[in-house]
Amino acid sequence: MECIVHFEVKNRQEIKRLRGLLFIEKGKKPSAEQLIEMFKDMHYEVALTEPDRLLFTPTKANEEYEYIRVTELDTGEEKYTEDRDLKSIISTLMPQRPPGL
Repeated sequence: MECIVHFEVKNRQEIKRLRGLLFIEKGKKPSAEQLIEMFKDMHYEVALTEPDRLLFTPTKANEEYEYIRVTELDTGEEKYTEDRDLKSIISTLMPQRPPGL
């Protein structure tokens, strides 16, 4: 089954929205290894640094991009989409700094 991976590449000046394609088993989501291999095929050498946000950072020094973030996994059945409203509410409610002693 095909899975279209929508992601953002954060460069120094801008964010580029791109897509990739993976083939996965029906009813499954792509694994971190599959996503890393897809990025490698696109000449992005990355490691998964924040699994809950699907955030990948470069493994090589002096890359032109800061990070890659997966925003949507589209299998044609069920989509993983980042809930921006929920993220905004949570970031508002969470303390910005750890409380002092």
